[in-house]
Amino acid sequence: MKAAQFYKIYFSIQDYLMILFGTLLYGFGFNAFILSNEIVTGGVSGICALIFFATGGAIPVSVSYFVINVVLLLAALKILGFKFLIKTIFGVFSLSASLSFFEWLLKGNPILHDQPFMAIMIGALLCGAGLGLVFSANGSTGGTDIIGAIVNKYKNISIGRALLFCDFFIISSSFFLFHNVDKIVFGFVEMIISNYVLDMVLNGNRQSVQFFIFSQKYDEIAERIIHDLDRGCTILDGVGGYSRKPVKVVVLLAKKSESVSIFRLVKQIDHQAFISQSIVRGVYGEGFDQIKT
Repeated sequence: MKAAQFYKIYFSIQDYLMILFGTLLYGFGFNAFILSNEIVTGGVSGICALIFFATGGAIPVSVSYFVINVVLLLAALKILGFKFLIKTIFGVFSLSASLSFFEWLLKGNPILHDQPFMAIMIGALLCGAGLGLVFSANGSTGGTDIIGAIVNKYKNISIGRALLFCDFFIISSSFFLFHNVDKIVFGFVEMIISNYVLDMVLNGNRQSVQFFIFSQKYDEIAERIIHDLDRGCTILDGVGGYSRKPVKVVVLLAKKSESVSIFRLVKQIDHQAFISQSIVRGVYGEGFDQIKT
């Protein structure tokens, strides 16, 4: 097996594990801190919570969540593509199983009693971080996440902001069930914190870095970067300011998560190489974000 194929398989498995871990975080945070305190959040999970409370718990959130997403997945097939849909299907099944598991484990009992605000804060952090991990792996948990991903694909609007508009209407609808303004306020607090954390995790994982690699073995380094990491690079001509000797500089743009692999690769080839790494913002093109106008 070629090194490039190995890296593709490795990162594919890593994506699915990240989606799984993200849905577990969300399922735990939602059941332990939000649903158990009778707070309605945004998204399809919020709609399912409304159904759950309206039916007196007869229809579990995990069941209604799965059914609604089957319909949304069919819509996502044409717009977002089959590759995105595979991870979305995995995300939907994973989150449905996670919600069902924690429903059974916690049996609707809150972990924090008589502390609704603290519970909402913790639940929002867990749910936002979970969704952030899922989106970082280019996946989705379905529901309004699909709507957010569609908007983000065509417009320069963050996923968190796109979900904000969908969530506003869902949370406000809970007033007709509970007739309690406090619960609506808690719902909005959860929505703001969750979406903020989502964007923080998502932007952190998608952050790009720029490398300047100075080495006599530049040709071998560039070859390994292209074939092992499946990344393109550029070789620039330079002149040493002190020595006045010609030098070659390998310029490389990559995801921050790939930094360790790049350092290891360069060290294996030339442990005396001089490397400069810097954070860059807004990298668009093949292998990175699409240019949005």
